[in-house]
Amino acid sequence: MTNEQNCITVFYDGACPQCIRDRRFYERLAGQGGKQVKWLDITDQDELLKTLAIDPHKALTELHIRLANNTVLSELDAYIVLMKRIWLLKPVAYFISLPFIRPFIARIYHQKVARRLKSQRRGAFAKDTKDK
Repeated sequence: MTNEQNCITVFYDGACPQCIRDRRFYERLAGQGGKQVKWLDITDQDELLKTLAIDPHKALTELHIRLANNTVLSELDAYIVLMKRIWLLKPVAYFISLPFIRPFIARIYHQKVARRLKSQRRGAFAKDTKDK
């Protein structure tokens, strides 16, 4: 495979300090392999996301990646692909992909994202706080 065939695009929330830290952590671990990962900040990119058939709210609440063949993966599927690219994280990718572990990890992930968005008064939580 050529480098271009291995490239992926990661859609991340650039307005989220934790997401930025996670990106930097990944880049450090990936080393040269990180050059095959393009990062796209989804902040104020709703129209672009829609043209890529990605729901902007889902993009805010779930990690999305686009593979070189334009297939879009989200949530744990996206994390698993990212982790498999780094030898140190391959065991973690395997662990979270186990059928009896996956639903538990997904639930924790969604709870964490919901708390983050609520504390930042963003997404669906922005409307809730404006109405009060």
